This record gives sequence, C-alpha cells and structure tokens, in this order.
Amino acid sequence: MPRPPSPSIPEKEFLSASLKQSLRLDGRNMLEMRKPKLTFGPELGWVECALGKTRIIAQVDAKMVKPPPERPLEGIITIHSEISPMASNEYEAGRPSDEEVTITRMLDKVLRRSDVVDKESLCVLAGQRVWHLRLTIHCLADAGNMLDCACLAGVIALKHFRRPEVEVVGDEVTIHLPSERAPVPLSMHHTPYCFTFAYFSDPATSPVLDPSHLEQVLSAGLLSVALNAQRELCVVQKAGGVPLAPEEILRIINVAVDRAKELDKIVEERLKEDWAGRTVEVR
Repeated sequence: MPRPPSPSIPEKEFLSASLKQSLRLDGRNMLEMRKPKLTFGPELGWVECALGKTRIIAQVDAKMVKPPPERPLEGIITIHSEISPMASNEYEAGRPSDEEVTITRMLDKVLRRSDVVDKESLCVLAGQRVWHLRLTIHCLADAGNMLDCACLAGVIALKHFRRPEVEVVGDEVTIHLPSERAPVPLSMHHTPYCFTFAYFSDPATSPVLDPSHLEQVLSAGLLSVALNAQRELCVVQKAGGVPLAPEEILRIINVAVDRAKELDKIVEERLKEDWAGRTVEVR
C-alpha cells in the first residue's frame, strides 16, 4: 500500500487551525525562536549548532596561498555547504536541491560579501602570500529552518577559529605551530545573524519566526533578514508570493534586531565558556 503524501491533509488542517489561534505545535510563541545548542569540537573552528532537531556542523580551516593579481592585499574566503541525505529523505547525494542552493547563496551574501572577516588582515606578504579560509557547512538533520542554523553555525565557527601565528623576515615566511606561539583570532568587522519568518496565505494567520519543518512546508512565503546586534542590515531575502507591505517588513526587521541582541549574548557567553575551558587545559 503506497505511503500517503507528507504532510497529510489532517496535518495541514490541524496546523492551520492552530496557527489561526496563535498556537504552535511545539509550544512556542509566534515570534519565538528555538534556543540554539552549541557544541564545540576539539579543534578550533569546529562547531555543531542545533535549533531543536535541526543540526548543522560548521568547520573552518586555513592554508597559505598566492593571492589573485587583481586583489594582492586581500585574503580569500570560500564557503561550501552540503545537505547530507541523512538530513531528510528529500535530499539525494550528488544532486543539489533548491534549498541547498538557497542556503549556499545566502551564506555567501551574509558571511562573505558583508565583510564579516577583514580580508586585508589575512594578507601575509603583499602579492605573494595570503590566508585562504575555507568554511564548510554540513547539514545533518532538517527539522525546519536550516538557513538560520547554517548562518549561525558559520559565523560562530569563524569567531571560534584561530589561525597560526606568522613571522615575516624579508621575503621569508615562517608559520609557527600552536605549541610554539598562540594562534591568532580572525579580525572580524561584525557578527550578523539570520532570522527567517514564515508567512501563510490566510491573512488572519500571523507570521512565525524560526519555522519548524511542517510550518515551512505549509507556508506561502518566507522572509529572511540578516543583521547584527548594532542594527546594521546585511541582507533581506523574500521567497514566495505573499505580498508584504513596507510597514510589515519594517516591523519584522525590528523584531529581528531584538532577537539578534539576545542571540549575540548567548553566542558570546558560550564562546567565553569554551575558551576558559581550553585555557585551563593548557595550564
């Protein structure tokens, strides 16, 4: 007997009726996001980020390369993302889905084009040697809103990473091991976070922040806002056909600013805790 399509008609009807009453299936308020759970790996620049059951791993590594001639004073940053088939049965190995393409493009806009990392600080020897940072995002489980989780994991991995100390004498470059000299944190201009709101075709239903998988599937449109705690807007991306008035977009941006301030405190606290633990181990 063939399996019924997911989500089923009763699931759709139940969710729609709940949202009309401003009730979400996981008990959250309409504009409440799931609290992130951050786990740091043994090496610097490795972090696992979970929003509910959505799980993403981000990892940063660095190598020294020759810069392109058109940008001799800047380091290079590349971002790669992949959604594992274990994340959901909707994804196939070797065939990028629409969501994977969307996540990769948004990560590029939020983390690379908005100049999160000072690229000139990655220059070691002008025109000859610069650092090439590679950020890799692995999506392990899709329980909704992988985009926000991926952006969060990526920016935390960059903040957590330390590059080796380098000494330049003339044209000779010496890379010191972590045991010889303490690694150096990246020079970062700002810390952007992404917030996705799901809108529904029924105007009586309010938008929801950080949609679950079912909410995301049944939504008629998504609005993603990337900004930092200092109210600097990086990216606004809208997907879907639900028309939004300018006043509604400004209202949502103000909500995102408040959430960014809350998220920034959580991230800084967890990074301090992890670094304090590593300092104790070194001693």
